[in-house]
Amino acid sequence: MAHAVVIGAGIGGLTAAVALQQRGWDVTVFERAASLEPVGSGLAVAANALKALDTIGVGDEIRRLSAIQGEAGIRRADGRWLMKTTEEATSARHGDSVVLLRRADLVDALLARLEPGTIRLNTTVKEVDPETGRVTIEVRDLETTSGTDPGASHGTAPGPGRVTGRPHPEAGRASAPETDHPMDREPYLEADLVVAADGIHSSVRAALFPGHPGPRYAGITSWRILIPGGGVPGQTFESWGEGKVFGVMPLAGGLAYCYATDAVPAGGGGGDQRAELRRLFGDWHAPIPALLASASPENVLRNDVHHLAVPLPAMHRGKVALLGDAAHAMTPNLGQGACQAIEDAVVLAHVAGSGTGLDGYTAARLERTAGIVARSASICRATRLRNPPAVRLRDVMMALTWRLAPARMTGAMDDVLGWTPPAMPATPTIPMT
Repeated sequence: MAHAVVIGAGIGGLTAAVALQQRGWDVTVFERAASLEPVGSGLAVAANALKALDTIGVGDEIRRLSAIQGEAGIRRADGRWLMKTTEEATSARHGDSVVLLRRADLVDALLARLEPGTIRLNTTVKEVDPETGRVTIEVRDLETTSGTDPGASHGTAPGPGRVTGRPHPEAGRASAPETDHPMDREPYLEADLVVAADGIHSSVRAALFPGHPGPRYAGITSWRILIPGGGVPGQTFESWGEGKVFGVMPLAGGLAYCYATDAVPAGGGGGDQRAELRRLFGDWHAPIPALLASASPENVLRNDVHHLAVPLPAMHRGKVALLGDAAHAMTPNLGQGACQAIEDAVVLAHVAGSGTGLDGYTAARLERTAGIVARSASICRATRLRNPPAVRLRDVMMALTWRLAPARMTGAMDDVLGWTPPAMPATPTIPMT
């Protein structure tokens, strides 16, 4: 049985692990964290990613978590709509709307489909040889926590790919136990395929392509927050001001996922970030002030946004394939970061089982993802405008385009949302008028 190593247990890495296992691969996932604790934030799964998740049997489970109702679109800071659409119109055009959910819900759905023992926590990959597929690891010592995780699978099965530490999705996020696994004594193995899903600051990418400039600050910092009881049906929007953005997405269970960006120098932060958000957005339209007033300061996450402004020369080298943010980190403006990682995963599993090598993976993914990265960065630049006349011109152009040619504006996303996975029939889209 062919063996694959996946580096990183994020959305892309977990999707790749599920897709490869379902195609008969023996899979080991190395995750450097001691537990799987998804960042407390929301996630948009668009039509293209839902189709990809269909190929591994997860799509319908995620669709059931959709909470979008009524109108959605882009507004000004005073609440006036610049452009809007409805869930029904989006579904009619692309076969699916977007599903907004907690990141943890998608992680749990993917974990539930992995074989016990797939994930090895608390393990750092130190080196990867792309020619041989040798992966060298370092396992940190942890004290075994007994009695705190009754649902976790802690057994060790034979063979290099059957490792322990996979948390049961209904038992919280379990820490990896101490084991007497052969890799604890000989910390390396050779794989037929190595999937580097190790994030925007990927050490594997840096080793494979040392001449690449790496991630660049996109000019914005972001805030993310989940607010219990804040989900308002019909309140799905992103509002643009002078250099600032605030978005509200209702999630299942009455949650609201809010996010914001501001065009400021990198390296800021510290102190009460809810107070900072109230300073920046407290006079914007309803329900933004009320949502921020009900938010918990400890739940606000702030991060500078980086992206790979320069595309990689390839998305693989030898036996190693780069996936997700490691390959094409993008700004959040199209909501396609996780979606493109999910696409990567199912395409990689398809190509890896075809016997044609990884050239087909780069051919299928590099041009597409580079275009989406560039498009997202272009929108990011538009949101960063601070000069009042430039902001007014931007808003007028958006509103006029929407009123005069709405089909053309929504059709601009056809090539992104209309994507279909390998071996699936294409979904027809409504022609632009």
